[in-house]
Amino acid sequence: MSGYRGPQPGWDSAGPAGPAADVAAAAALLADARDVTLLAHVQPDADALGSVLALGIALRRRGATVRVSFADPDVMPESLRPLDVLGLFVPAAQVPAVPDVLVACDTASVGRLGGLADRVPAARATLLVDHHASNDGFGTHQVVDPSAEATVVLVHRILTALGTPIDEAIANCLYVGLVTDTVGFRTAGPGAHRLAATLLEAGVQVEPLIRPITDTHPFAWLGALADVLRDAVLDLCAAGGHGLVHTIVPAELIARFRFEEIDSVIDQIRCAAEAEVAAVLKQVGPRRWTVSLRAKGTVDVAAVAVALGGGGHRNAAGLTWDGEPGDLLDALRAALDAAAPTGLAGHRSISGPDR
Repeated sequence: MSGYRGPQPGWDSAGPAGPAADVAAAAALLADARDVTLLAHVQPDADALGSVLALGIALRRRGATVRVSFADPDVMPESLRPLDVLGLFVPAAQVPAVPDVLVACDTASVGRLGGLADRVPAARATLLVDHHASNDGFGTHQVVDPSAEATVVLVHRILTALGTPIDEAIANCLYVGLVTDTVGFRTAGPGAHRLAATLLEAGVQVEPLIRPITDTHPFAWLGALADVLRDAVLDLCAAGGHGLVHTIVPAELIARFRFEEIDSVIDQIRCAAEAEVAAVLKQVGPRRWTVSLRAKGTVDVAAVAVALGGGGHRNAAGLTWDGEPGDLLDALRAALDAAAPTGLAGHRSISGPDR
């Protein structure tokens, strides 16, 4: 197994290669591949889809048969569909049971592939490309660098090793992953800004590319969002006294609105000044929940997510939970208290009209 498990001294986090041996091994695997299946995690975000589509475009142009997919949902997020300029996306049902070469991008664990997880052991070769510190490692080849701001950074390294020209179509895919995973470059280092400049020089037009992804929602969403925010709860003593703000997105809203709307809730509630941690509980089944976690630097929410069966980054993580929301919140508070620096004891919530 080829694989990288951390940064090396002197590496630029968005630099051209690193480690050279693992990037080269990944490039060699893909250079010879004739049939490639590229998978993103369930409910894929811009980094996941940007990564698989950038690689897919490059490999199709090299003459390979290429398909891009993910287990759930069964359609491409509307705001990201323009990135699929070659029509590479196929529904999960069309993914071969025994892939030749499989590439999993932005996938912290096999379980994040959902119903397509069984393709990993079945594939002749599997390349994992990821930047999550909580990654548990899988596949025959790995390029995993937690110091990279986004998985698209690692994809760019592989494309460079392949000698792939970065044209506008590929640059667009890489840029959306970079800008979203760095929260509009707020968490980006110098290397990420240099990569962004390279992508702009390749033809990226920022405003028309990014606005539909981050700043465009239907009018009906405004009222629904108001309801979700009104039901938010501020738990001042959670996370060792550092504070937790949380809310629920019920199944009814998930059925009515796009992934883009639902995924934007976490960015609204995490601005609460009194809370170090924000959590959004999204009801995706009768007793099934996906949880988005965000932190401001004091509490490691990746450790919290891992404790509850998920994963992610120190300041952004997630998990899936089966059960009642009250039990989920109890487990979340316990995991937050365990992960947090010493703080206040006790439990006090602010919610409803008396907030």
